[in-house]
Amino acid sequence: MVMSSRRSRQSSTGASKITDDEIMQLLSKLQQLLPEITNRRSNKASASKVLQETCSYVRSLHREVDDLSDRLSQLLSTIDAGSPEASIIESLMI
Repeated sequence: MVMSSRRSRQSSTGASKITDDEIMQLLSKLQQLLPEITNRRSNKASASKVLQETCSYVRSLHREVDDLSDRLSQLLSTIDAGSPEASIIESLMI
């Protein structure tokens, strides 16, 4: 038995009800944050496309963070703990 999306949203316990308009507003805000969609000429993208692009973008950000973390670890392993460079890097990380 499949419930409609409206019915399933209303039946969730403890969750506040969200309207279709609110969902559209949130999707619009999310779309504005995605560089892949923002750079396109058309302003409209389907909800599915916005969510797919969001997942892709978040995965890409995770990869970038992992890469930067690895590079920072490599850099820190080559610097003496008491050096001015180490102090600068330490202050940037705080």
